[in-house]
Amino acid sequence: MKRRTKLIAAASLTIVAAGAAFLTGCVHRSGGEWMIDSAARPEGWPDITPVNEVEVKSYPTTRAASVTREAAGGGTGPMFNELFNHIKRNDIAMTAPVDMGYAPASDTAGAGDAAEPQLNSMTFLYRTTDLGEPGPDGAVLVRDLPSTTYATTGLRGSYSTRNYERALERLRSWLDAQSEWAPAGEPRYLGYNGPFTAPFLKYAEVQIPVRPAD
Repeated sequence: MKRRTKLIAAASLTIVAAGAAFLTGCVHRSGGEWMIDSAARPEGWPDITPVNEVEVKSYPTTRAASVTREAAGGGTGPMFNELFNHIKRNDIAMTAPVDMGYAPASDTAGAGDAAEPQLNSMTFLYRTTDLGEPGPDGAVLVRDLPSTTYATTGLRGSYSTRNYERALERLRSWLDAQSEWAPAGEPRYLGYNGPFTAPFLKYAEVQIPVRPAD
Protein backbone atom coordinates (compact mmCIF):
# COMPACT_ATOMS: atom_id res chain seq x y z
CA MET A 1 0.00 0.00 0.00
CA LYS A 2 2.84 2.36 0.92
CA ARG A 3 4.59 1.54 -2.36
CA ARG A 4 1.42 2.33 -4.33
CA THR A 5 1.03 5.66 -2.49
CA LYS A 6 4.63 6.58 -3.29
CA LEU A 7 4.12 5.71 -6.97
CA ILE A 8 0.98 7.86 -7.15
CA ALA A 9 2.79 10.74 -5.43
CA ALA A 10 5.75 10.42 -7.81
CA ALA A 11 3.44 10.36 -10.83
CA SER A 12 1.59 13.44 -9.54
CA LEU A 13 4.84 15.32 -9.05
CA THR A 14 5.92 14.37 -12.57
CA ILE A 15 2.68 15.73 -14.03
CA VAL A 16 2.97 18.95 -12.02
CA ALA A 17 6.61 19.39 -13.06
CA ALA A 18 5.78 18.78 -16.71
CA GLY A 19 2.93 21.27 -16.52
CA ALA A 20 5.19 23.85 -14.89
CA ALA A 21 7.85 23.34 -17.56
CA PHE A 22 5.22 23.72 -20.27
CA LEU A 23 3.83 26.93 -18.80
CA THR A 24 7.30 28.35 -18.22
CA GLY A 25 8.06 27.92 -21.91
CA CYS A 26 4.72 29.19 -23.23
CA VAL A 27 3.50 31.85 -20.80
CA HIS A 28 4.93 35.33 -20.92
CA ARG A 29 3.91 38.92 -20.27
CA SER A 30 3.16 41.36 -23.06
CA GLY A 31 1.97 44.91 -22.45
CA GLY A 32 1.59 44.08 -18.75
CA GLU A 33 -0.74 41.14 -19.51
CA TRP A 34 0.17 37.45 -19.26
CA MET A 35 -0.71 35.12 -22.13
CA ILE A 36 -0.01 31.68 -23.54
CA ASP A 37 1.88 31.80 -26.81
CA SER A 38 0.27 29.54 -29.41
CA ALA A 39 2.40 30.85 -32.31
CA ALA A 40 4.65 33.75 -33.27
CA ARG A 41 3.05 37.11 -34.02
CA PRO A 42 3.54 39.00 -37.30
CA GLU A 43 6.74 40.99 -37.48
CA GLY A 44 6.49 44.50 -36.02
CA TRP A 45 3.24 43.97 -34.11
CA PRO A 46 2.85 45.87 -30.81
CA ASP A 47 2.37 44.31 -27.38
CA ILE A 48 -1.09 43.04 -26.51
CA THR A 49 -3.61 45.22 -24.67
CA PRO A 50 -4.44 44.45 -21.00
CA VAL A 51 -7.79 42.79 -20.36
CA ASN A 52 -10.71 45.22 -20.06
CA GLU A 53 -8.54 48.22 -20.94
CA VAL A 54 -8.63 50.31 -24.14
CA GLU A 55 -5.55 51.47 -26.07
CA VAL A 56 -4.93 53.09 -29.45
CA LYS A 57 -2.22 51.19 -31.36
CA SER A 58 -0.74 51.28 -34.86
CA TYR A 59 -0.06 48.12 -36.84
CA PRO A 60 2.37 47.74 -39.77
CA THR A 61 1.51 46.50 -43.26
CA THR A 62 0.78 42.78 -42.93
CA ARG A 63 0.38 40.05 -45.55
CA ALA A 64 -2.78 38.06 -44.92
CA ALA A 65 -4.64 35.04 -46.28
CA SER A 66 -8.42 35.33 -45.99
CA VAL A 67 -11.44 33.18 -46.75
CA THR A 68 -15.14 33.97 -46.52
CA ARG A 69 -17.94 31.73 -45.26
CA GLU A 70 -19.42 31.73 -48.74
CA ALA A 71 -16.16 30.74 -50.48
CA ALA A 72 -15.43 27.98 -47.95
CA GLY A 73 -18.97 26.61 -48.10
CA GLY A 74 -19.45 26.72 -44.35
CA GLY A 75 -18.60 28.28 -41.01
CA THR A 76 -15.64 28.08 -38.65
CA GLY A 77 -14.47 24.54 -39.49
CA PRO A 78 -14.51 24.84 -43.31
CA MET A 79 -12.92 28.31 -43.22
CA PHE A 80 -10.13 27.14 -40.88
CA ASN A 81 -9.49 24.06 -43.03
CA GLU A 82 -9.20 26.15 -46.20
CA LEU A 83 -6.65 28.44 -44.54
CA PHE A 84 -4.71 25.61 -42.90
CA ASN A 85 -4.44 23.77 -46.21
CA HIS A 86 -3.30 27.00 -47.87
CA ILE A 87 -0.40 27.62 -45.46
CA LYS A 88 0.56 23.93 -45.49
CA ARG A 89 0.54 23.81 -49.30
CA ASN A 90 2.65 26.96 -49.53
CA ASP A 91 4.97 26.17 -46.59
CA ILE A 92 3.84 29.25 -44.60
CA ALA A 93 4.34 29.06 -40.83
CA MET A 94 1.27 29.47 -38.62
CA THR A 95 1.07 32.72 -36.65
CA ALA A 96 -1.20 34.19 -34.00
CA PRO A 97 -3.64 35.86 -33.85
CA VAL A 98 -6.32 34.60 -36.21
CA ASP A 99 -8.59 37.39 -37.43
CA MET A 100 -12.27 36.43 -37.14
CA GLY A 101 -14.48 38.74 -39.18
CA TYR A 102 -18.12 39.27 -38.18
CA ALA A 103 -20.89 40.64 -40.36
CA PRO A 104 -22.86 43.39 -38.58
CA ALA A 105 -26.03 42.19 -36.84
CA SER A 106 -28.18 44.21 -39.25
CA ASP A 107 -26.77 42.16 -42.16
CA THR A 108 -27.47 38.75 -40.60
CA ALA A 109 -30.85 39.07 -38.89
CA GLY A 110 -33.74 37.72 -40.91
CA ALA A 111 -37.43 38.14 -40.33
CA GLY A 112 -38.22 37.15 -36.77
CA ASP A 113 -34.55 36.55 -35.90
CA ALA A 114 -32.70 38.21 -33.05
CA ALA A 115 -30.05 40.59 -34.33
CA GLU A 116 -26.70 38.89 -33.76
CA PRO A 117 -23.36 39.22 -35.58
CA GLN A 118 -22.30 36.19 -37.61
CA LEU A 119 -18.75 34.96 -38.23
CA ASN A 120 -18.41 35.37 -41.98
CA SER A 121 -14.66 35.43 -42.66
CA MET A 122 -11.36 34.21 -41.24
CA THR A 123 -7.83 35.46 -41.85
CA PHE A 124 -4.38 34.00 -41.18
CA LEU A 125 -1.54 36.54 -40.94
CA TYR A 126 1.89 35.90 -42.46
CA ARG A 127 4.97 36.38 -40.29
CA THR A 128 6.52 38.81 -42.81
CA THR A 129 5.42 40.55 -46.01
CA ASP A 130 8.12 38.83 -48.09
CA LEU A 131 6.47 35.42 -47.68
CA GLY A 132 4.24 34.12 -50.46
CA GLU A 133 2.59 36.18 -53.18
CA PRO A 134 -0.62 38.26 -53.20
CA GLY A 135 -3.45 36.81 -55.23
CA PRO A 136 -6.09 34.04 -55.17
CA ASP A 137 -5.34 30.46 -54.13
CA GLY A 138 -8.56 28.52 -54.56
CA ALA A 139 -11.06 29.83 -51.99
CA VAL A 140 -8.30 31.81 -50.24
CA LEU A 141 -7.27 35.36 -51.16
CA VAL A 142 -3.80 36.63 -50.18
CA ARG A 143 -3.47 40.40 -49.87
CA ASP A 144 -1.44 43.04 -48.04
CA LEU A 145 -3.33 44.83 -45.26
CA PRO A 146 -2.20 48.46 -45.05
CA SER A 147 -0.75 50.01 -41.90
CA THR A 148 -3.74 50.91 -39.70
CA THR A 149 -4.44 52.45 -36.30
CA TYR A 150 -6.96 50.70 -34.05
CA ALA A 151 -8.75 51.35 -30.79
CA THR A 152 -8.16 48.04 -29.03
CA THR A 153 -9.44 46.25 -25.95
CA GLY A 154 -8.20 42.98 -24.45
CA LEU A 155 -10.43 40.19 -23.20
CA ARG A 156 -10.13 36.70 -21.82
CA GLY A 157 -12.46 33.74 -22.25
CA SER A 158 -13.96 31.63 -25.03
CA TYR A 159 -14.08 33.03 -28.55
CA SER A 160 -17.82 33.62 -28.64
CA THR A 161 -20.22 36.09 -30.19
CA ARG A 162 -21.28 37.16 -26.70
CA ASN A 163 -17.71 38.05 -25.64
CA TYR A 164 -17.13 39.81 -28.95
CA GLU A 165 -20.24 41.98 -28.52
CA ARG A 166 -19.31 42.89 -24.93
CA ALA A 167 -15.83 44.00 -26.00
CA LEU A 168 -17.27 45.89 -28.95
CA GLU A 169 -19.66 47.76 -26.67
CA ARG A 170 -16.71 48.71 -24.43
CA LEU A 171 -14.86 50.15 -27.42
CA ARG A 172 -17.87 52.08 -28.69
CA SER A 173 -18.50 53.56 -25.24
CA TRP A 174 -14.85 54.59 -25.02
CA LEU A 175 -14.97 56.22 -28.45
CA ASP A 176 -18.17 58.10 -27.58
CA ALA A 177 -16.57 59.44 -24.38
CA GLN A 178 -13.53 61.05 -26.06
CA SER A 179 -12.93 63.48 -28.92
CA GLU A 180 -9.45 62.60 -30.21
CA TRP A 181 -10.32 59.57 -32.35
CA ALA A 182 -13.18 58.68 -34.70
CA PRO A 183 -14.20 55.23 -36.05
CA ALA A 184 -12.83 54.52 -39.52
CA GLY A 185 -14.05 51.07 -40.53
CA GLU A 186 -15.35 47.66 -39.49
CA PRO A 187 -14.20 45.96 -36.26
CA ARG A 188 -12.11 42.81 -36.08
CA TYR A 189 -11.81 40.02 -33.50
CA LEU A 190 -8.29 38.63 -32.96
CA GLY A 191 -7.96 35.22 -31.29
CA TYR A 192 -4.45 34.46 -30.02
CA ASN A 193 -4.90 30.86 -28.85
CA GLY A 194 -5.79 27.53 -30.43
CA PRO A 195 -8.86 25.35 -29.81
CA PHE A 196 -7.07 23.16 -27.24
CA THR A 197 -6.37 26.09 -24.88
CA ALA A 198 -8.72 26.12 -21.89
CA PRO A 199 -11.36 28.87 -22.32
CA PHE A 200 -10.33 30.72 -19.14
CA LEU A 201 -6.76 30.96 -20.49
CA LYS A 202 -7.66 32.22 -23.96
CA TYR A 203 -6.77 35.79 -24.82
CA ALA A 204 -8.27 37.94 -27.58
CA GLU A 205 -8.45 41.54 -28.78
CA VAL A 206 -11.37 43.34 -30.36
CA GLN A 207 -10.43 46.35 -32.46
CA ILE A 208 -12.07 49.21 -34.33
CA PRO A 209 -9.98 51.11 -36.90
CA VAL A 210 -9.75 54.80 -36.04
CA ARG A 211 -8.54 58.10 -37.53
CA PRO A 212 -7.85 61.44 -35.88
CA ALA A 213 -11.11 63.25 -35.27
CA ASP A 214 -11.75 66.39 -37.27
